[in-house]
Amino acid sequence: MNHVNQFLSRPLVVVVIFLAIAFYPMFISIYVFLPLLVGTMGYILILGIEKERMLYVMMALVYFLNLEANLSLPFFLTIIATLLIYVLFDNNLTFIRNCNLCRPVIYVVMIDIFYLGSLLAYDFIFQASSVVLDTILLYSLIVDMLVVVML
Repeated sequence: MNHVNQFLSRPLVVVVIFLAIAFYPMFISIYVFLPLLVGTMGYILILGIEKERMLYVMMALVYFLNLEANLSLPFFLTIIATLLIYVLFDNNLTFIRNCNLCRPVIYVVMIDIFYLGSLLAYDFIFQASSVVLDTILLYSLIVDMLVVVML
């Protein structure tokens, strides 16, 4: 993990990562086949909170706000969904703390399912149409799990 921290401490790498995070949601609004990566960024937000890494927290917050603004989604819903998963389930998932593969995958699945459920509840309550359930969301969930496993 030390070599990852050394790699992320380079200023050019940080700038490239922030540019990618800033422009990726814009590409999602143009190319609908790109995955949303809500679960991955939610897991990065949780890691940033647990390890007290301000860079991780800022990357996730910038991505979430940019994603919601570009896709006309309910504002702060991704942040609220991620923080609710962290607050409600973090202490209950103590049995998977030592599993380096199980923990990220379980968090990503929970964040994605809770976010999708809250988005559908928002649509039902306010009679809006924010999301259309189709295979692209399933594809997004699968890619989300693969990305977090590679991290």
